[in-house]
Amino acid sequence: MSYKSVFENSMSDPEAFWMDAAKHVDWVKPPSKALSSEKAPFYEWFQDSEVNTCHNAVDRHVQEGKGDKTAIIYDSPITGKKSKTSFFELQEQTALLGGLLQSQGVVKGDRVIIYMPMIPESLVAMLACARIGAIHCVVFGGFAANELATRINDCTPKVIIAGSCGIEPSGIIAYKPLLDLAIEIATHKPEKCIIFQREQLQAELIEERDLDWVSSLQGIKPAECVTLNGSDPVYILYTSGTTGQPKGVLRPTAGHIVALAWTMKNVYDVEPEDVFWAASDVGWIVGHSYICYGPLFNGNTTVVFEGKPIGTPDPGTFWRVIEEYNIKVLFTAPTAFRAIKRVDPTGEFIKKYDLSCLKTLFLAGERADPDTIKWAQNHLNIPVIDHWWQTETGFAIASNPWGIEKLPIKLGSPTVQMPGYDVQILDEAGSMLPDGTMGAIAIKLPLPPGTLTTIWNADDRYKSSYLEAFDGYYETGDAGYKDEDGYLYIMSRTDDVMNVAGHRLSSGQMEEVLASHPDVAECAVIGAADALKGQLPVGLLCLNSGTKKSELDIIDECIKLVRSQIGPVAAFKTAVVVNSLPKTRSGKILRGVIAKIADGEDFKAPATIDDLTVLDDIALALKKIGYPKV
Repeated sequence: MSYKSVFENSMSDPEAFWMDAAKHVDWVKPPSKALSSEKAPFYEWFQDSEVNTCHNAVDRHVQEGKGDKTAIIYDSPITGKKSKTSFFELQEQTALLGGLLQSQGVVKGDRVIIYMPMIPESLVAMLACARIGAIHCVVFGGFAANELATRINDCTPKVIIAGSCGIEPSGIIAYKPLLDLAIEIATHKPEKCIIFQREQLQAELIEERDLDWVSSLQGIKPAECVTLNGSDPVYILYTSGTTGQPKGVLRPTAGHIVALAWTMKNVYDVEPEDVFWAASDVGWIVGHSYICYGPLFNGNTTVVFEGKPIGTPDPGTFWRVIEEYNIKVLFTAPTAFRAIKRVDPTGEFIKKYDLSCLKTLFLAGERADPDTIKWAQNHLNIPVIDHWWQTETGFAIASNPWGIEKLPIKLGSPTVQMPGYDVQILDEAGSMLPDGTMGAIAIKLPLPPGTLTTIWNADDRYKSSYLEAFDGYYETGDAGYKDEDGYLYIMSRTDDVMNVAGHRLSSGQMEEVLASHPDVAECAVIGAADALKGQLPVGLLCLNSGTKKSELDIIDECIKLVRSQIGPVAAFKTAVVVNSLPKTRSGKILRGVIAKIADGEDFKAPATIDDLTVLDDIALALKKIGYPKV
């Protein structure tokens, strides 16, 4: 079948399309229909079905006689450790940890926060929660204590599962002190913490509260897979909100399995015997969808990689992993390739390895610039596919449907809308725009299965954040256009959320931290274009009059403050002191205009600007710190 016919089927008869896709799921009770619209705009897919996520990712493969097949490859160039976990071993491990959680009173619907490094046990923790019907919430290990505390307060976990430490090229990061501080800060207190002790750093356990993962499994009764309703949530994953208050995206169980299982063949063109590697982190949506769940639903071997594209030990580490494990598809962020390209521009390290097994490279996380795609195409001699999606959607909105039809690749475009997504370009009034015209990218409701159903404990916020801008549409928050062939081009964010190396970070969140400094009267954070990371945050600080500290000291303190409050993931390293910020007469800071000045782009000052001379001052201040980067 052609892409066009498959897409048109998904639009003309979504019921039949998704019921057909649902045949690949192992149901306890199959759904009688796909879509339920009774609670619109809170649509539900496969609402009357009964199913279990862990069963579909693990147990079904054991039952089908594939228990000896490798489910997880673990490779850590930082520690030198490697391991392989079979589906049978994964079943045993998830059943035991699920049993331990049940022994601590965790039942279906309870929340469990997972604060773990990139080790196989992170996937075991996620799957163990799914096995017993607990809703997991993975928090990236690089986040600071107060960020973890915010999530503890919001999802109120009964138990937290954590590693004793994470290991970066720069050294060991102790997780336990961050966890202890987060619990101290949080108003909600978890009943128990289960700690996985890594040999590189053993954590001190708090009596009565903390359990040692390994020793606590002794004598535990393994948990069976608990039956869930199709619309029950499998996880909460937090994404940055423009207010600085994170939004807990809620993922439904049945739609999640159906959609991700469908994408493995149709988007990525992998068969169950293939090895699939998403070089990301379990703390992000890519790690949820394509390190843990998608490959395992499809019976693929997945890779957990604890390392970096460069420096662990060299820019050949990706190629070594691909050759060693016979990887067919690599999925990573353009940032990784920009880093490799910067250190090895002529691709000398690529030549050292046999990469004949690698058939396709998929990029996502931020816009893939044509130079990076060309470099990868030239040196790997394989198709390089940019595709676009969000934490909220859980899988690709736009891609090249490689398993359906291999469409021509156009540099700068993530290709076409995927089946189930009716993507439109709208003007401010919500009217459709012609091809080639830039506008807001919106998706006609209902969204396909597997996308978010709401924001955890915040239905009104879900509606105000996504559904109110355009009646009958989900607002993506991105701006772009379609060309005459229906190819989509994502050009910018329509809000002030930055994309730093594939991580969406809120300017409002950073501004909140900066404003807490006693010498800062007012501030703004913008995302300035960066050749390596896509964007980097730049802070503009207006100081209180009469401050006795030097500007350099204040900037240094502000940088340290953001690092301690948000964590290194914010990549906040640059700030400048300015006299005032450009604003509209209503008091709105013109961050978009500041970003254009920093990037050296032409801009039109809005008619509502309060004082045009401020823009000249901003330009001079940014010039002092090297912007625009020519």
